[in-house]
Amino acid sequence: MEVKGKVVVVTGGASGIGAALVRRFAQEGAAGIVAADLDLAAAEVVAAEAGATAPALALRTDVASEADVQALIDRATERFGRVDVLCSNAGIIGGTRLGLEASNADWQRTWDINLMAHVYGARAVLPQMLSRGEGYLVNTASAAGLLAHPDSAVYSVTKHAAVSFAEWLAINYGERGIRVSCLCPQGVRTPMLMGKDGGRQSFLLEGSVSAEQVAGDVVQAMRDERFLILPHPEVQDYLRRKAADVDRWLLGMRRLKAKAEAARGG
Repeated sequence: MEVKGKVVVVTGGASGIGAALVRRFAQEGAAGIVAADLDLAAAEVVAAEAGATAPALALRTDVASEADVQALIDRATERFGRVDVLCSNAGIIGGTRLGLEASNADWQRTWDINLMAHVYGARAVLPQMLSRGEGYLVNTASAAGLLAHPDSAVYSVTKHAAVSFAEWLAINYGERGIRVSCLCPQGVRTPMLMGKDGGRQSFLLEGSVSAEQVAGDVVQAMRDERFLILPHPEVQDYLRRKAADVDRWLLGMRRLKAKAEAARGG
């Protein structure tokens, strides 16, 4: 699918990958773009930038609320007549308590945003897409959803679920004109990775890519109608290694974690 002439909704559109997607879709000639985010002021800035080349709108949306997601799709449809592409992109790392010490509230909030937001988005937009016989869902997960995140159980588990749900959508709706892609990057230089002050240390910083590169990869994958979007090509190799010998892969992940902890002085 070409983005030109299409109406696109992007959640998490105020910063990071979401903001880069909004800007890139405008460059590609989208017929309308909605930047949705909890931070309405920041989303309005991004929408204003995109609005120089394509009609754009900012909407405050809490993707953890199904009512908010439904209202988002309704508002976008009211404004632009339809939604051709939904980029369900908003996500969170899950707080500072990342393992068994994470609270039930940490788990639930992360689950709601990293998985259920994709479910809410599909429920809201698929009826109109199916009635037209075409549409595109781009769900942002993570390489952690294909492999693992050695530090964060909360993030890793919810991202695995996001990948699985995207696969289910592709299986069940691919023959009905609905295209599905699942974005699975490793380190991307966004506030989630870098921290708001840019000073966060992470083993993912090495080899990290820009949000703009990721947005370009998304556009190309949509053009190719390719399911997995891997801004880091090495993830495909890691996935093959995992499938070939899970025990060896787990040993490698334990070594990676030990190396990361040593680098942090932990």
